[in-house]
Amino acid sequence: MAIRDILKMGDPRLLRVAKPVQQFDTPELHALIADMFDTMHAANGAGLAAPQIGVDLALVIFGFKKNERYPDAPPVPETVLLNPQITPLSDDEEEGWEGCLSVPGMRGVVPRFARIRYTGFGPRGERIDREADGFHARVVQHECDHLIGKLYPMRVRDFRRFGFTSVLFPELDPADDD
Repeated sequence: MAIRDILKMGDPRLLRVAKPVQQFDTPELHALIADMFDTMHAANGAGLAAPQIGVDLALVIFGFKKNERYPDAPPVPETVLLNPQITPLSDDEEEGWEGCLSVPGMRGVVPRFARIRYTGFGPRGERIDREADGFHARVVQHECDHLIGKLYPMRVRDFRRFGFTSVLFPELDPADDD
């Protein structure tokens, strides 16, 4: 389909609360999802939220078998999730390094719930109800934050562990982090 431009931090559209998807299984929705996957794959992303490409809908995609931006991360099932809801399964948090296609060239340590349940709908309106932990849970929470106008730097608690990827992780190819 098409690779879309990814909005960068500072664009006010990234700070809006996304609107729920009202109609499932439409040609327009399927085309948008195809564009999002093309865009995510072209940028070596682990996930992408519709607001990141300027579309004000509660829609996220995520998943990969292997990702150059997160070489040590285990696979995450490829998923299309509309109108998601996240429920923490405990108060336990894990800290982990995150980056974002809307915050290119930077990484930071972000606390996230260790175990979650996420629910929502697939593109045809089918119900999705899953539990996740580890990196899978982190990716879901990160992408869903975009739907409420939050970027991961807003969750960083210790700015000594936030900076440019090229400085923090010199072994990574900087072209993989844009």
